[in-house]
Order: sequence, then C-alpha cells, then structure tokens
Amino acid sequence: MRIGLVIGVSSGGAGRHVHSLAGGLIGRGHQVAVVGPAATDDRFGFAATGAAFVPIEIGATPHPGRDAVAAARLGVRLAGADVVHAHGIRAGALCALSPGPPLAVTLHNAAPVVTGPRRLVYPVLERVVARRADAVLGVSGDLVRRMRGLGARRTALAVVAAPPKDPPRRTREEVRADLGIPEDRPLLLVVARLAAQKGLGVLLDAAPAIAGRTPRPVIAVAGDGPLHGALAARAAAEDLPVHLLGHRTDIADLLAAADLFVLPSFWEGPSLVIMEALRAGLPVVATRVGGIPDLYGDTARLVPPGDARALARAVGDVLDDAALAGLMRRASQRAAVSLPTEEDALDQVTGLYDRLVAP
Repeated sequence: MRIGLVIGVSSGGAGRHVHSLAGGLIGRGHQVAVVGPAATDDRFGFAATGAAFVPIEIGATPHPGRDAVAAARLGVRLAGADVVHAHGIRAGALCALSPGPPLAVTLHNAAPVVTGPRRLVYPVLERVVARRADAVLGVSGDLVRRMRGLGARRTALAVVAAPPKDPPRRTREEVRADLGIPEDRPLLLVVARLAAQKGLGVLLDAAPAIAGRTPRPVIAVAGDGPLHGALAARAAAEDLPVHLLGHRTDIADLLAAADLFVLPSFWEGPSLVIMEALRAGLPVVATRVGGIPDLYGDTARLVPPGDARALARAVGDVLDDAALAGLMRRASQRAAVSLPTEEDALDQVTGLYDRLVAP
C-alpha cells in the first residue's frame, strides 16, 4: 500500500510512534510518506526509516489562515495514497477537511486546557475527526470513549509500544558517581518534558515530605522544556533535593541507577517511559490518569493527580518498606514481559488499513 503518515508538532511519544510505524511499514513492503513540520522531522529523522518526508507546517495552535493552507496542501500531497493515518487532533482534523483516501486518526493526547477563544476550537476539531474519519484510535480508554460519544464510527484502543532500548552502558555505581549521588541515598527518577502537563510542580510540593528521611533521597528529573528555569529556581530557593538533568540520551543508564520511578502527570497516554521503567524492573509511582490505570493499575502504585500529599505518601511507602519495593520490582518485571511490541502495533495498523481500503 501507499501510506501517508501525518503528524503535527511533536517532541515525544507521538513522534516516536510515527517513526516506529514508518520503519516497520517499510519493512513489510509498503511505500510510506511522512508529512508534517520540518521541526518534527529534525527531531525524529523520519527519512532514516526509509520513508519519504514531505514538509507541511501543521502548527501547534489553531490559525485559520495557516490551517487553510495546510489543509489544501495535505489534500494535494496525499491524493495518491491508498490510506492516510494522521496522528494528533490537529493533524487529524486538517486531513479530515479535505476529501481523499480513507482516513485513520490516532489521538495521542487529551485536548489541551486553554483559555480565551481557542477553548472553543478544540471541541470543534474533535467533532470534525469523530464525524469524518473512517477510524479513530486513542492511546487511552478515556480518549476512545470520548470520540465514541462524539459519533466516531469505528474506534479502538491504539497499540503503542516503547521501542526497545540498548542495555545500560555504565554500571549503577558509575552513573551515581557522575551525578554525585552516594550509593546509600535513594534515587528517584522522573523522565518527562518540563511542561505543565507533567505535574512537576506537584512533585516539588511533595519533595520536602519525601526528603524528610535518612539518608535523604535525591530526585533526578531527566528532560527539557519551557518550565526548566522556574523549576530550577524554586528547587534552589527551597533547598529541595531535586536535580534537573536536562535532555539525556542515557535513559537506560539512569534507570539502572535509580531505586524508584515517579511520574506525577496530570494526563498521560500509554506512557512509554513507564514501559521503559518496567523493563528496568523499577517500582513505579504514578498518577491515576489517562491510559495509566488501564495499563499499569495492577503493577504501579497510583495516586490522584495534583495531590502532593498522596504522592509523598506513596513514594515514602516504597522507600521505607524494602519488602514492598521488592514486590513491586518483581511485579514490574512480570508486567514487562507482556508489554506490547512494535510488531503488535504494526499488526494493528496494517489490519486496520486492509479493512479501510477493502472494496
């Protein structure tokens, strides 16, 4: 098949998923073009998969004039495809506005919380996708239920896999030495973009209670983003044991050096970083949001979003109870065995494409 994969601005899971699909679909003999902003391609390198890349700017926020141009260009560029698979509500809606090949849309995030006139736009985009797309996938059950309620004809939970990582290149002791963390201090690891959705302010609210034990734990946050300055200033002003590590390419090393993985997000889909933490055999404390309870409710310790006290209690329970931490490590190792693979994700989408193009 000739397949068009369309993506908007992305710096995380959606881009990695499209990169994985592009390479896997080409490996199965399909012709693939990835269409999206040049900046997204700069980050993920879609051409390295063997796919053609077509630059069309799909902005992060709605803009009537630019969106009209993008929709028209998408219609022209995708006219020869057998099937189009858009990723994200913005990309999906722009593809849906132009008649063309069968359209599948995967939603990777909940609609952003915005104020002003833009708060009216995202519900409209959701309705456009629900009513015009031939199939809608969601990375969490709440997204699937929402689109079904808006009238989507064919819905399903998207299969998303964390690509396999290389094993750690350094020992636990070497990583801790590089970070300046003594072996006896518990290391809590967060891997997240430094943005409001990730709940890092709540983590800092919980940090004093987490730190009130001997030896004092260290919280390491791997990731970059717009909140770096504010978070760093607060951590310094309040003398919090929080180390902002910035963008890292050694996540496997950091996971091997950690004692506990924490994710305090206000919303998540399948959370590829939790998948990586499970593969590393770490206990996980996370928020009960999005796709997390569906996928990890039997494995992770889950707390309400935005509740710093509950987060601190859950983290403290694991740090203070070696038997509980051991049980959670073994649960993570068992759960890792049954995580979806990239082949599972490819099987889902190729089966869907076959159904959409069937006469």
